[in-house]
Amino acid sequence: LNNSHFISLVFFAKEDRTTICIYKTLTTFLWHVEGQSDTIVQDIENMVLSYIEKPNCIILSISPANQDLATSDAIRISREVDPTGERTLGVLTKIDLMDKGTDAFEVNVGRKVISAKFPWVGVVNRSQADINKNVDMIAARRRKHEYFSTTPEYKHLAPRMGSEHLAKMLSKHLETVIKSKIPGIQSLISKTVAELEAELSRLGKPISADAGGKLYTIMEICCLFDGTYKEHLLGRRPGGDKIYNIFDIQLPAALKRLQFDKQLSMENIRKLITEADGYQPHLIAPEQGYCRLIESSVITIRGPVEAAVDVVHAILKDLVHKSVNETPELKQYPALRVEVTNAASDSFERMREESKKATLKLVDMECSYLTLDFFHKLPQDVEKGGNPSHSIFDIYNDSYLRRIGTTVLAYVNMVCASLCNSIPKSIVYCQVREAKRSFLDHFYTDLGKLETKQLPLLLNEDPAIMERRSALGKRLELYRSARAEIDSVAWAK
Repeated sequence: LNNSHFISLVFFAKEDRTTICIYKTLTTFLWHVEGQSDTIVQDIENMVLSYIEKPNCIILSISPANQDLATSDAIRISREVDPTGERTLGVLTKIDLMDKGTDAFEVNVGRKVISAKFPWVGVVNRSQADINKNVDMIAARRRKHEYFSTTPEYKHLAPRMGSEHLAKMLSKHLETVIKSKIPGIQSLISKTVAELEAELSRLGKPISADAGGKLYTIMEICCLFDGTYKEHLLGRRPGGDKIYNIFDIQLPAALKRLQFDKQLSMENIRKLITEADGYQPHLIAPEQGYCRLIESSVITIRGPVEAAVDVVHAILKDLVHKSVNETPELKQYPALRVEVTNAASDSFERMREESKKATLKLVDMECSYLTLDFFHKLPQDVEKGGNPSHSIFDIYNDSYLRRIGTTVLAYVNMVCASLCNSIPKSIVYCQVREAKRSFLDHFYTDLGKLETKQLPLLLNEDPAIMERRSALGKRLELYRSARAEIDSVAWAK
């Protein structure tokens, strides 16, 4: 790996907690000195354990060769957290200072001390005298190489000894570990990128600086909201089916519940029939009486009709609130959300008034002109019945009045059946159709009249959200860059 790739991989290995922990013996701190904590030895050991106990940590266990390795704290703790030696690299220092007659050969070839996957590496450091004499590193390394090459116990191990070999072995091992972690790191980064993108999507796009951009943003958000609302009406989202339920079930049921007993009681029929023609009684059939009876009955249909208009109005408004909640961009700007909601409510109020006028006219039309074919199909009865010598108020007997009531009820039922078909058409035309076509038209008109300085008031986003979006954007850019670089390394290998 070249340096740039190596640095990047080391960085992400750290993010995944893959580290190298260098742990030396604690003999220096067997006793605390003045000014140090009584627990300094345990504190240092706990600190080291907090790193090396992690499975992604590479342990560099360093022990001096001129001391008893059986008492080495570095070896003891390494064995505790890594008993198989899979992630431990052992280093022996001060090999040149061992007592005569002793050597570190058995340790260096891995036959003693701790089972390890990797052979121990012996190193010879500069002495204090070399440091005092300012012996440079090149000369010191030359002496180390000469020492291992000329010492009988180590000359056959010379290529595997020394700090240079240790550095190469560490670099190669770290590279191997990182490469083994690349798939996991790629997966983690991809997951993080997806999470950041999802959160940025929830927060919405940043606000444009110029007035044209702000106006475009507002129009774009309104179009998204309008599209969501239409999906509710057209059935792609739930809610619009409630309007059909009103026409198919609630309105017919309300008309059937109407009580015509009061209008068609014997007393009321007699009263209206006898009073309908004034001083001149009708000659053949009580037409005016029929008209008044029918009108007094049909007029009661206005109540259910107005109620149907109001219920559809409530459903349309409820769908606005649902669409607002399902449009994340409107949640981003509270002021715009309020203005759009208010504009939709005002439009629906106008539509409701127009719908009531048009729908009630249908009822009034049925009162103003009767369907003659209905009466032509009835059997003609020219006989009034009763005794001519009686008073005009007693001229009709109960049987004749009941037939009149039955005829009027049949006609009113026919009118109700007809209105069950025509009223939904009127409501849909005046309310649902207009809501689908133009319920935000007045808002767009008013929006075009706003001054430039008023547009930012509709996009008054929370500063905390703006800061969060900016921070997420920077993180997302870093992760994308890292993913691209890691992918290039992975493909290169």
